[in-house]
Amino acid sequence: MPLEAGLLEILACPACHAPLSDRTEADDPELVCTNEECGLAYPVRDEIPVLLVDEARRPA
Repeated sequence: MPLEAGLLEILACPACHAPLSDRTEADDPELVCTNEECGLAYPVRDEIPVLLVDEARRPA
């Protein structure tokens, strides 16, 4: 299930403050930083974004 309509508009990457992109079509939904230098991917668990840098992964 996608995130609430206006939620993505107000969320930003905690590491660099860039906007986040929704990647929910994957088996494990996540929010990905749009800043190419940062690029961290934050998990979404039970429809709740986990915006902790320690929980984020760096895409390969």
